[in-house]
Amino acid sequence: MKPSWILTVAAAGAVLLSTSSASAHHSFAAEFDRNLPITVTGTVTKVEWMNPHARFYIDAQDEAGKTVNWDFELASPNGLMRRGWNRNSMKIGDVVTVTGSRAKNNPLVGNASTVTLATGKKLFAGSSAENEATQ
Repeated sequence: MKPSWILTVAAAGAVLLSTSSASAHHSFAAEFDRNLPITVTGTVTKVEWMNPHARFYIDAQDEAGKTVNWDFELASPNGLMRRGWNRNSMKIGDVVTVTGSRAKNNPLVGNASTVTLATGKKLFAGSSAENEATQ
């Protein structure tokens, strides 16, 4: 192989990798509606501390009294740590109150803006809505 061929293949691979990462991320407005505010109180059932967004799930009661499982998006783990979070800020079994915005196409998915723990401590969730509002 000629050296120029190797560089061409390497460059094409880099473009493909960067394109797939960029398309995996979404804007707030693509998935969530800031005109659909929500406040949900429930028990944490799962916490996913990974990029591009940390997520957590809570069991809460719907209007009919049925237990439903909510899926909430947070900022990236790095962004959360800059706001004072750590992996143990929210644990399975914790009761939390979440404020944020509902997803456009899924009634049990939301983008969290604040999470209030049972102790009363309020954590800013680094909502991507805040980032878009300042751009």
